[in-house]
Amino acid sequence: MKVTLKCFSTLVDSDSCDYKESTTYELSEGQTLQDLVDRAGVASEDVKIAFVNSRKADFDTVLCNNDRVGLAPAVGGM
Repeated sequence: MKVTLKCFSTLVDSDSCDYKESTTYELSEGQTLQDLVDRAGVASEDVKIAFVNSRKADFDTVLCNNDRVGLAPAVGGM
């Protein structure tokens, strides 16, 4: 299955997690948001809030084909 990942602020890495264009990842059925974060090389402790299809999600959220994931760090008043 394919999911897209977008990162913001200090989590941005143009090769693994861009903010301009989503980065596409191929995952197996049943994989979680944590699996995607690990695969992208993002440290879980650096993620303040995660979204799947524009809704807040936890790291144990099981992802589905065509999900759109966003990761944001703690910045400013977060």
